Amino acid sequence: MKKLVVGILAHVDAGKTTLSEALLYVSGKIRKLGRVDNKDAYLDTYELERARGITIFSKQAVFEVGDTRITLLDTPGHVDFSAEMERTLQVLDYAILVVSGADGVQGHTKTLWHLLEIYKIPVFIFVNKMDQNGTNKDKVINEIKKQLDDRCIEFSEENPEEFFDRLAMCDEMIMETYLEKGRVETSQISAAVKERKVFPCFFGSALKLEGVEEFIHGLMKYTVVPSYPNEFGAKIFKITRDEQGNRLTHMKLTGGKLKVRDVLTNGVWEEKVNQIRIYSGEKFEAVSEVDAGTVFAVTGLTQSRPGEGLGIEKSSGAPLLEPVLQYQIILPEGCDPRAMLPKLRQIEDEEPELNIVWDEQLQEIRVRVMGEVQIEILQSIIKSRFGVDVAFDDGSIVYKETIANTVEGVGHFEPLRHYAEVHLLLKPGERGSGLKFDVNCSEDVLAKSWQRLVLTHLEEKVHKGVLTGSAITDMKITLVSGRAHNKHTQGGDFREATYRAVRQGLKEAESILLEPYYDFQLEVPEKMVGRAMMDIEKMHGTCEISQINGDMAVLVGSAPVVTMRNYQKEVVAYTKGLGRLFCSFKGYEPCHNAQEVIERIGYDSERDVENPTGSVFCANGVSFLVSWDEVKNYMHVESYFQKKEDEENLNQNRPVYSGEKAISLEEIDQIMNKTFYANQGRKSAWKRQKASEERYYKPAAGAKRHEAKEEYLLVDGYNIIYAWPELKKLADENLDGARMKLLDMLSNYQWIRRCHVIVVFDAYRVEGHKEEIIDYYNIHVVYTREAQTADQYIEKFAYENSKNYDITVATSDGLQQIIVRGEGCALLSARELKAELEAANERIKQEYHKMNKIDRNYLGDALSTKAKRHMEDLIEEENKNNGIKKDK
Repeated sequence: MKKLVVGILAHVDAGKTTLSEALLYVSGKIRKLGRVDNKDAYLDTYELERARGITIFSKQAVFEVGDTRITLLDTPGHVDFSAEMERTLQVLDYAILVVSGADGVQGHTKTLWHLLEIYKIPVFIFVNKMDQNGTNKDKVINEIKKQLDDRCIEFSEENPEEFFDRLAMCDEMIMETYLEKGRVETSQISAAVKERKVFPCFFGSALKLEGVEEFIHGLMKYTVVPSYPNEFGAKIFKITRDEQGNRLTHMKLTGGKLKVRDVLTNGVWEEKVNQIRIYSGEKFEAVSEVDAGTVFAVTGLTQSRPGEGLGIEKSSGAPLLEPVLQYQIILPEGCDPRAMLPKLRQIEDEEPELNIVWDEQLQEIRVRVMGEVQIEILQSIIKSRFGVDVAFDDGSIVYKETIANTVEGVGHFEPLRHYAEVHLLLKPGERGSGLKFDVNCSEDVLAKSWQRLVLTHLEEKVHKGVLTGSAITDMKITLVSGRAHNKHTQGGDFREATYRAVRQGLKEAESILLEPYYDFQLEVPEKMVGRAMMDIEKMHGTCEISQINGDMAVLVGSAPVVTMRNYQKEVVAYTKGLGRLFCSFKGYEPCHNAQEVIERIGYDSERDVENPTGSVFCANGVSFLVSWDEVKNYMHVESYFQKKEDEENLNQNRPVYSGEKAISLEEIDQIMNKTFYANQGRKSAWKRQKASEERYYKPAAGAKRHEAKEEYLLVDGYNIIYAWPELKKLADENLDGARMKLLDMLSNYQWIRRCHVIVVFDAYRVEGHKEEIIDYYNIHVVYTREAQTADQYIEKFAYENSKNYDITVATSDGLQQIIVRGEGCALLSARELKAELEAANERIKQEYHKMNKIDRNYLGDALSTKAKRHMEDLIEEENKNNGIKKDK
């Protein structure tokens, strides 16, 4: 049998539950038509729902139409339960949006429409309550087109020509078909609906069953039943508990099959399914197996969470509609908060957005909710489940923080026998974009496993801002660099370094305090528009007149939640009950009274021991704390911004190829005999650099230097390749080519320096690889054995030979530099080595030109002026083709 999952959504009081009852009754699922006001609706199964006449929890009903089994998911309409509704959207094939013909498109209706667009769910619209006096079909459809989408069209097929005309205006493909054939096939219309190019509208009265049968017929005719893969996948959208207290995990199977006793896992937890239930209203059917397209609940899972994906399904992010109010839960006398907290966690398990927090310092429990109705429901649930009467304080606004500029945050964690350093780029994002995480770090700098760990730690925690301690949002955090130690780094070290990097970056950045805003629609008598607009201005909001209907005016706009919280009561009072206010959550905007809020909260970021801003370093076997503003003076890895600046400078100062042919090794040897070794009393640039007191890394104090010792230069091959922009670019295309180019440059350098040059490359990832040493012209090349890095080889060589030889290590690896410095070795950074090679090559060129002028006859001397100009043009053209600018 075909399977279709359909959700039904609406603004409160639009008649959503009544339409659900009508659909079940017309399809034959129920024999008696229940009513919300009679408290006997099929899907309002909870006592609280029947008492208040509203839907609080999403429920499902299963009914059949022809050969299609429809799972209908009824969702809450009240804005206070938007998170429950939004979680349900994740498993829908289609949505039914109910609009009241009497009230038209409300503020929350537009919010629902926006969510359906984000989740890319095709929509059918049912305009309800068309039996009430004053309703006008043309007026309502025009409002829907204007407020929601111009492609919302009436699906009345009484006049096929008009119907096809309306369809043709929604999609070019449909228009072409209509112009060519004079009609449009049902399959093409169904595809357009599925792709959200057309939104069918139907009209009727659910209470009187008017238009309901036609709506079901249209739903069956213009929907496409999804096809599912054979590979297992499932999406969890809800957690509940039955009357016996069994934990139920509600999900939709999106691929393969699931049987009782199967083991499910999300990669972290792994648990067995004890029972599979298919619910319809209060009752359920226990089955042994379900296939794709089925919505069901399972018992046996204790760690599952709403929004998680299993198998091929990916997990969802947090709901876009989130609580903006925070309250303290006031417990009755004698009730231990520590005993109550685990019980409240059960409710948070079902409603993760409650974000129940125990404040150790204030010794109080705090919870986040959407509004006062949700507070009443929460009180009732706590009373019925645990027999405890709780109260709530007056509440406060949930603020957030973001940044206005891009910064690099550095976190270092190095107690004795621990090591981790993390560099994060914090960049402002668009308003409402939330937090996004990325990696822009080479695996040669930080292994993939450590990179994944850093991302995990970024995602697992709510990171606090430094202004008020509120959660951060609207920024992109990118891992750009880091360092681990082969022996001492543990997983927890990167957690500490990551947290500290975020906080250090926030301290450096220009932080902005954000507060929640409402979008509102205010209906007041026309003569009171002035009063309403003045109120909105006092509330630091903005508004405009949307329309005037008779003697009533409609104002639309936005204002801070904190100033508009209790405005509904004022509206009712000054309009004598004629006015109405509809609010929906807009998002977060810069706080209108930021300084006042910051001073009132009084948060001190540097005294928050749970969220430190500084880092831990180690020297001489002793760990010490470094404040956030000094961390970058102690960090081991080069700054991301400094590295970028160095790369730009290197690119600008790169010598231009002049068309000279390569110099042979014999010619280099001849130049060296005439120049570099003619004056043995002069120090080389290399020795001068080693002796310079201005270098960042110096040999350890007391290390003895013996000029008579043989000199060794150890080069960390891949570290240098990825530190030099031109070699990095080449390596991205051809790693062997980059290796050969580095070896050629160092081979030339060895003829100048006359020291032993050893270039070390990692081969530790090659399974079964043995240490390999080969000679490349006049230098030695080492490929390390399996499980040994270039760092380890160089450290071992330095440790075993530093007493017998003068050893210099060329690397920009901060940790490695510290280790070899401790062995008394000299150091060259990648930048310094490049400068050495370029200086030496320039000296060779100068001497080469001198020799040529003395010993050789030039072809150019025998050419005419015209011929010389022609040769110069050819050289210039060649340089142009190679992307080289002429050096002026």
